[in-house]
Amino acid sequence: MPRLAPLLLLTCALPAAADYGGHARAPELLKRLETEFSFSPQELDWVKTSLAAAERLPQLVEREQKAPEKTETWTQYARRIDEGRVTNGAELLRTHRDWFARAEAEYGVPPAVIAGILGIETRYGRITGSVRVLDALSTQGFDHPTRHAFFLSELAEFFAFCRDFGYAPTVPQGSYAGAMGAAQFMPSNYRRLAVDFDGDGRRDLWSMPDAIGSIGRYLTRYDRARAWQRGEPLVVQARVTGPLPANLAVNARNVTHTVAALRKLGVEAKTELPPQTRVGLVELTLDGDGREYWLALPNFYSVMSYNPRVFYGMAVTQLAQRIEQAHAASLEPSN
Repeated sequence: MPRLAPLLLLTCALPAAADYGGHARAPELLKRLETEFSFSPQELDWVKTSLAAAERLPQLVEREQKAPEKTETWTQYARRIDEGRVTNGAELLRTHRDWFARAEAEYGVPPAVIAGILGIETRYGRITGSVRVLDALSTQGFDHPTRHAFFLSELAEFFAFCRDFGYAPTVPQGSYAGAMGAAQFMPSNYRRLAVDFDGDGRRDLWSMPDAIGSIGRYLTRYDRARAWQRGEPLVVQARVTGPLPANLAVNARNVTHTVAALRKLGVEAKTELPPQTRVGLVELTLDGDGREYWLALPNFYSVMSYNPRVFYGMAVTQLAQRIEQAHAASLEPSN
């Protein structure tokens, strides 16, 4: 991605420019940049000029509200675990095996899990988003009816990112929510957790080595309470032998039970686990009204720290398993 001088002034606005510099929340943004990020008066003028050039894209708010992990069934969402992603994921492991090996050595995260996240997020860097991050975060931050505080915070982080990394705000492109690069980091996580894994002097998440290393770091550093645990699995399949209590926690965002407690309720792990292992119970509704159950271990919730939806965590988990199987099969000698 081309890098431009950080204080490059924008010379023209798009035809649908919203001039967010005059929005009622703009003073809040500018004050935050001044107090939390030490923006100078000249830099604040640069922000105002950038806000004047931002385009309002109300369709992005609707896309955020109707994100697939919020609106699709598991059967629909699971279509992302397709043969193309499996094959390309295994190829990615071969192509970048040294970077994956280093990430596993440093962070403990297996290559297939990192590849699974890359596959679900951007098809291994092929689809990183075509919306200007400036437009996405301005629209979401100023116009989103319920999550504007979060996105306005990320807009402040984005301006700090542009200043510190040397980008003009009109240059970076990403998702409808403002996530960037093959790893799809929001600006705050980009600034805090991205690593220069290939040592070229830049933390560039459009670069696959940096994306691989940064995902490994994210899973270990983003939330210490859900940090990746080296050598531990993500899930084991379970069987349910009777009706579950109506108040039983299912599809939570962290571990909620022990294996022993669930066994008393008629939930058995198909793979033996120590009785006091902390797990969560995942229930997936299948087409035809069927259900399948999984015991999710802490590493599953480490993946969910990336996107706090059970469907996302399970899609990454199952894609990672299939990538690992395909990669192993590709290494077997042919007869």
